[in-house]
Amino acid sequence: MTVKYKNIVMEKVEEKGSITDTTLIKSLVKDGYHISDDLFNKTLLDMEIMGLINVNWLTKDTRRIEIVTNKEEEDDVELQNQKSLEKDYEDSFPEPNDNTN
Repeated sequence: MTVKYKNIVMEKVEEKGSITDTTLIKSLVKDGYHISDDLFNKTLLDMEIMGLINVNWLTKDTRRIEIVTNKEEEDDVELQNQKSLEKDYEDSFPEPNDNTN
């Protein structure tokens, strides 16, 4: 996949938010980019693997392409580790002595 085609496809999908593959191909041809089916499919696959887009089948012959939105997921194990580290840090300080004479 060339960076040129990836960038062109990203621009088109970002303009619309989500787009079908047939509409995307027509838009590319209209702008003067003639991409073979193999290269088009490889570009979409590579972009999906990179996590840039999602491709879903709408019908037997039509795919829906959309930009991936980055949602920060909270990892339960990571949160548990963070709390444990904070507790260990606080426990590392000596307890104040109540030596009242």
